[in-house]
Amino acid sequence: MTTTPEAAGNAPVILEARGLKKHFPVTKGLLFSKITGWIKAVDGVSFEVRVGETLGLVGESGCGKSTTAKMLLMLEEPTDGSILFQGEDIHHTTQEKVKEYRSSVQAVFQDPWSSLNPRMRVRDLIAEPMVINWDMGRRELMERVIKLLNDVGLNEFHSNLFPHEFSGGQRQRLAIARALALNPKVIVLDEPVSALDVSIRAQIMNLLKDLQAEYNVSYLLIAHDLATVRYMCTWVAVMYLGQIVELAPVKELFDNPLHPYTKALMSAALPSHPDIVQDEMILMGEVPSPLNPPSGCYFHPRCPFVMDRCSVDVTESKEASPNHWVSCHLY
Repeated sequence: MTTTPEAAGNAPVILEARGLKKHFPVTKGLLFSKITGWIKAVDGVSFEVRVGETLGLVGESGCGKSTTAKMLLMLEEPTDGSILFQGEDIHHTTQEKVKEYRSSVQAVFQDPWSSLNPRMRVRDLIAEPMVINWDMGRRELMERVIKLLNDVGLNEFHSNLFPHEFSGGQRQRLAIARALALNPKVIVLDEPVSALDVSIRAQIMNLLKDLQAEYNVSYLLIAHDLATVRYMCTWVAVMYLGQIVELAPVKELFDNPLHPYTKALMSAALPSHPDIVQDEMILMGEVPSPLNPPSGCYFHPRCPFVMDRCSVDVTESKEASPNHWVSCHLY
């Protein structure tokens, strides 16, 4: 995706990625190692996250979704491109602004067991970010912890327990409470319900939507499950081999997918109703290696609609219809 879309709504942009790239070196040798190539994990993605809205990133495993999230969380340094928070490039600003950014962009990870310190009581887990970043008295701190616990559907007595005393769904609620502790403006949700039982996924998704309305927080949702994306998101970006191949409002994308890869993803998902008949679309071959991606359009070796120019000409993002961007030579 080479352009940044202008959304249909009037919500201001809070977080923006422009031409974001992350290339990992491949080395050979132990003592005198030399770089023999580059793995293009993320290869030039651009998108916007707007205030109070949810942008979903979908695609196969290994397409670069989590690497993109790590760059937004400043856990990885971009090879190229920029990340703008409230219009300011976070990699070319003051330490004060970077600290503000780290407080304003939080994360909820896939596995709540590995993201919570098992040796800390719940009250200390949730209070820790506030102790580090804010000057609060003990009483005020505990009032804030109890409010956060109540907001995520837990009670005051839970504050004295340890993470191992909770179920998986409850632990994810704790992770959400901790992420909300600093009143963030953006929360990165990395597969927040995929590790949970099906019976409680809907509860967590409803909780996240309620909290979004209450706190006016924006989400970047990374997910495989298209049903989750359809329910949670305002916008959806489809990634393939480190690039965004399609971006549109959620209803528009599901009603009218344009890119062949998006159509294949839709056909592989279960329909929302058993009576719905879906067109079957099976992709041939395997996902190419990001170490040696194909020339031209990255998707052309697997595309059922491939043309001669697809193996030569690099695709560029085009607005195929209002607020619907696609990187494909068919349009």
